[in-house]
Amino acid sequence: MGHHKKYSLFIFLLMTLHNLPAQPINRKQLVERHTIINTKFDSLASLSVGNGVFAFTVDVTGLQSFPNAYSKGVPLGTQSEWGWHSFPNTNQYEFKDALKTYQLNGRDVKYAVQWNGPEQNKNAANYYRQNLHRLQLGNIGLEIIKKDGSLYTLDDVKNIHQALNMWTGEIRSKFTVENIPVEVITFCHQQQDAVAVKVNSILIREKRFSVRLRLPYPTGNWADMGDNWESENKHQSVIVSKNSNNAVIQHGLDTTNYFISTQWNGSATLTEKAAHYFTITPTSANSFEIIFRFDEKKNNQPLPFFIATATNNRQQWQSFWQSGGAIDFTGSKDERAKELERRIVLSQWLTKIQCAGDNPPQETGLTYNSWYGKPHIEMHWWHAVHFALWGRIDLLEKSMAWYDKVAATAKAIAQRQGYEGVRWQKMTDNDGREVPSSVGAFLVWQQPHYIYFSELVYRQKNNIQTLNKYKDLVFATADFMASYAYFDSSKGKYILGKGVIPAQERFKAEETFNPTYELVYWRWALSTAQQWRRRLHLPPDKKWDEVLKQLSPLPVQNNRYLFTESATDSYTNPEFKTDHPSVFGALGMLPKTSMLDTAIMHHTFDWIWQNWSWKDTWGWDFPLTAMTATRLCLPEKAIDALLMPVTTNTYLSNGHNYQDGRLTIYLPGNGGLLAAVAMMCAGYDECKTVSPGIPKNSKWKVKWEGLKRMP
Repeated sequence: MGHHKKYSLFIFLLMTLHNLPAQPINRKQLVERHTIINTKFDSLASLSVGNGVFAFTVDVTGLQSFPNAYSKGVPLGTQSEWGWHSFPNTNQYEFKDALKTYQLNGRDVKYAVQWNGPEQNKNAANYYRQNLHRLQLGNIGLEIIKKDGSLYTLDDVKNIHQALNMWTGEIRSKFTVENIPVEVITFCHQQQDAVAVKVNSILIREKRFSVRLRLPYPTGNWADMGDNWESENKHQSVIVSKNSNNAVIQHGLDTTNYFISTQWNGSATLTEKAAHYFTITPTSANSFEIIFRFDEKKNNQPLPFFIATATNNRQQWQSFWQSGGAIDFTGSKDERAKELERRIVLSQWLTKIQCAGDNPPQETGLTYNSWYGKPHIEMHWWHAVHFALWGRIDLLEKSMAWYDKVAATAKAIAQRQGYEGVRWQKMTDNDGREVPSSVGAFLVWQQPHYIYFSELVYRQKNNIQTLNKYKDLVFATADFMASYAYFDSSKGKYILGKGVIPAQERFKAEETFNPTYELVYWRWALSTAQQWRRRLHLPPDKKWDEVLKQLSPLPVQNNRYLFTESATDSYTNPEFKTDHPSVFGALGMLPKTSMLDTAIMHHTFDWIWQNWSWKDTWGWDFPLTAMTATRLCLPEKAIDALLMPVTTNTYLSNGHNYQDGRLTIYLPGNGGLLAAVAMMCAGYDECKTVSPGIPKNSKWKVKWEGLKRMP
């Protein structure tokens, strides 16, 4: 063959190879190379299984054997969406006593706040802030008797090897007690609030092994670790039925009642060892299988067996990982790439088991209480937007149904304050109750979220059914936004505030107006709501148009955006370079609007990057910064932001975003990471660059699939 023919064949083969479709990511390998391994006790390394509405967190034994040892780390929680409790309102506090009147823009407006004034108001606010609170439903652990007859301790647990395989949904825990091996396999059923366990050990046959169920009483504190064994007389635990291999226990706390059903294989003895303390002791064999199900109401449906629960998990988790997006950094030379990939995989696991329910989750998910177990609706963006960007839009839509359920309460809040439409709650519960908060009552950046979520759904389900499903609340949300904007006749402009606290919670409500991020979000959301009207062949709303045409411009000083127009000392007051750099939200979370100048945002970004007190931030601030850097065409900064070595950007071995000793897990950080990295790979609407947030150098190699562009 001649030289010319050889060259032509080479070119043909090269072009053929070039046009071959890219090989799909091996998702099983991707997930399983980040299997979590524990080989020693670490109070911050507990592992969870769950299904989105229920989660169960275990120690190194594969159950919740040593809750006290983990109480200052990541606690051993058992929580559900439905499990709530209130202490009796013995003093007959009324919610109206938590309301305080503020004079804002020439009129009186009532807000539910934490009072520092009269005792009645203060106590009422504290009561409604504490109640309802989320319950820790129960503690399930192992009890092992040593040869000398004493109960084992954590110090007796040796040769630990514990693995969480996220591909199968299984925690497999191996250890020894007095050199005797014990293996515990733990699953959470994916459709029921149930935990299935299999134990292998000769300790069973030797009758030195039991499974323990203890039912704690709520602390009523800001946090609840699920290990309060005091107050025995304040609640009741009763065996309501018992057979040779199953039982039902009822737990009653004031007006809250729920049921724990259990079923086991073989023969075993159920004993009420003490108040709220039960043991199940198998009497034969070297293997023992048991399942516990937690139900809000008595459930007569048969319990699934261990093998059925295991099969259920393997099918459901494989389906989850094979659907939606995936990101693979194989071949990258930057030593941080492996860590970023680990955070991405583990964050998908954690947000699926803790945040994929029918209600917005609390910031500590279904592990332990923060802020009394209540969700914060401004955080719903950080908990849920990534589901849409990762091609799992159904998981976003599940929690969007909550807004329909609570809309009447949101409308009542708006009416009480003299506004139109619905004013979405900030700190709340499943039923949308308003919670007194001296900061939260004045936040408004949760308000446009519903429009943002609805637009994400429409982008993937572009049809009349989507428009009709969400239009009413899109329009009611916009109605509030338009009526909340105040026309300042001296400026000839609509302003936001006074009476607002921005997402950067460093400003006094009564003095603050026109925060930059909120101004941009207002313009984007009202414009998008008008677009929804056009899609439905409706005329534009005149009030929305009026606000849009006369909305205040963004406040600028020294070629940088002020954090709020009222804070002319944004760049000189040390207090204002802490907390969330929420001015970034004006571009990072949102597409570029006509009111924003990219060059000015560049100057703003550069100053914050160099001068911000990053140690005084929160976990979602790093993804926010990364998204802003990506839209400013700064991919190196985007990566640096996601992996900034700051305590609040720590990701523990179990994948949780650690903040501090009070807040050891923080799921908005995990959700934010996933949203940011999706945008860094798949881009955003006006983007013309492939993987705009990934550095274009030899150190980074990324392969991704199934991701959606951000607006």
